[in-house]
Amino acid sequence: MIKGLVAHHGTPQTYLAGRTLRLDLQAPCIVGILNVTPDSFSDGGRFCSVAEALEQARSMAREGAALIDIGGESTRPGAPSVNEAEELDRVMPVVEALTRELDLPLSIDTTKSTVAAAAVSSGAEFVNDISGLSYDPQMADVVAASGAGLIVMHTRGRPATMQQNIDYEDLVGEVVSSLKKSVRCAEQAGVALDKIAVDPGIGFGKDAAGNLELLRQTATLAELGRPILLGTSRKSFIGQVLDQKVPADRLIGTMATLALGYAGGARMFRVHDVAAARQTVLMAQAVCDGAEWVATKPSLL
Repeated sequence: MIKGLVAHHGTPQTYLAGRTLRLDLQAPCIVGILNVTPDSFSDGGRFCSVAEALEQARSMAREGAALIDIGGESTRPGAPSVNEAEELDRVMPVVEALTRELDLPLSIDTTKSTVAAAAVSSGAEFVNDISGLSYDPQMADVVAASGAGLIVMHTRGRPATMQQNIDYEDLVGEVVSSLKKSVRCAEQAGVALDKIAVDPGIGFGKDAAGNLELLRQTATLAELGRPILLGTSRKSFIGQVLDQKVPADRLIGTMATLALGYAGGARMFRVHDVAAARQTVLMAQAVCDGAEWVATKPSLL
């Protein structure tokens, strides 16, 4: 048994509440990435038009995504910031189109409270803040007032400089402490606890060894009592381990991290490759849950 991974590890909460619905986390929840940016590390420029974004969202829905996460500002290491007006111009037509035409909940991936408020007002159910509420002092209040669900992530600094500060005395301890602070901030603003999930921030202000350590210790995050979202899809540490320089070539490595993440207690998985991810985590669920899982499924014989 790998240290930090727990077979049959129960999720702290079997659902995540959004603005008007609950995501069922008794089964693994696949979160499809929809970047409407020109410069995201893996798919920048591919889905910038509303038509392209809508077709990609439909494809992810067919493949089994439970949530679509829309982002209008790249947060890859070294990425420049995007102003509020430009981010709104990128994401709002997509949020509005998907709300009208897709029967699937949406999340807005942003650190700006104005963008979060506009997206939720137009139909988004969740706000995914990679800063853990640390960039915009109004974010917690805006999310609380909107009634949206909230995903808070650990990071250090801003994307443009975060990889310049990757030394930790106790990486896992700092991540847990920071996420506790983010959850407390959200609660104090009025966000209900059952609306909050946490993300350890794989690839954000960590080196490859740190990312691997967080994956080994995913189960440690269970002490937060919040659903855990894991975002490893196609990231550079996988490329370093497997010598895969092209992000799209990191599919197999990504799937390994998802299976191990499930074993460690993660139940939400933010990915580019929805169909492969869904099969991977469903298989991981079957292995981890064993007889309990089999009892809920009809025989295939």
